Amino acid sequence: MEVIAKSKYVRTSPRKGRLVADVVRGLKAEEAEKILKGFNKRATQPLLLTLKQGVANAVKNFDLIKDSLVIKSLEVGKGPTYKRGKAVSRGYWHPILKRTSHIKMVLEGQPRVKEEKGKKKGISVKKERKEKKNGTKS
Repeated sequence: MEVIAKSKYVRTSPRKGRLVADVVRGLKAEEAEKILKGFNKRATQPLLLTLKQGVANAVKNFDLIKDSLVIKSLEVGKGPTYKRGKAVSRGYWHPILKRTSHIKMVLEGQPRVKEEKGKKKGISVKKERKEKKNGTKS
């Protein structure tokens, strides 16, 4: 089963994010988390948060096994660019482009086998209704 985790409008350029994404693409989720924690790049923090978000969603919402999760695909796309500028001499203006990116991570894993709770082997237990004093059942 596949789980999609997205982070949008991340304040890092897509080019720098793709450098980190190429390292962890295709790895198991636990290995990728260890690598991202030890990586010395600013773009690792948003990728690590997206990975943790995807793992938590897979385990809690889709009941997947945490150890079986693998990063199937990881895309770092271009987001909107904030345009700022700096005034320089003789009335000129130097533009400053603050780039953003969108991260899309697809995790794949195996579902947990559900066990039937409360049933004993071959014995069915029925609850008896209590009768009130006036004879009606509750």
